[in-house]
Amino acid sequence: MNAEYRARFKKLSTTNVSDALDALGLQGSTYGISPTWEGCKKIVGEAVTVKLVSAGLTKSPNHLGVHAIEAAKEGDIILVDNSGRLDVSCWGGILANGAKAKGVSGVVIDGACRDLDDYVEADFSVYARGPVIATARGRVMEEATNVMVQFGGVQVRPKDIVMADRSGVVVVPQEKAEEVLQRAEVLFQKEEDMIKEIRNGASMLEVDTKYNYEKMLK
Repeated sequence: MNAEYRARFKKLSTTNVSDALDALGLQGSTYGISPTWEGCKKIVGEAVTVKLVSAGLTKSPNHLGVHAIEAAKEGDIILVDNSGRLDVSCWGGILANGAKAKGVSGVVIDGACRDLDDYVEADFSVYARGPVIATARGRVMEEATNVMVQFGGVQVRPKDIVMADRSGVVVVPQEKAEEVLQRAEVLFQKEEDMIKEIRNGASMLEVDTKYNYEKMLK
């Protein structure tokens, strides 16, 4: 994820990228994961993954997420697989501040989180399925860091590209980044042209017919 790729992705929306993935026959569009607070920024970065499991007799030697923060480079995104659970938190204010200090772009969670006020105070972007109060302690634990995980129905590997905005979260396989970007940029420009014509007075039917919107992904 060099500066050029980051800038190109940030010009787009997650929906542009999702459409490009569909056009190329690739999986990457997640569902149900949204900004946890109004000021969450659009984020793009390489994934540092965290896989969680239920707590039990086998104990975790450390606070979940600590190894991911330690492993992260500036600009990375920590991606937490908690199997979509909404009954227990798997990210909170201390971790958010630790990640912010490390230069992490943000966190995306297939599950719930807590301490939302801390994210606001730290100006740190966290995307999740929702808020919850219950602590992770005694309920879930970290199984592994930087392994392949499932996130919102999508396979994610370390260093795959993660993008999040108000519409949700999308994942781009690292080896397909340029191909996806090129297709997404074409789709973005077509949609911008359509919106411009509509705002300049063209009828919706006229614009839809001209650009053949239903078949734009073909």
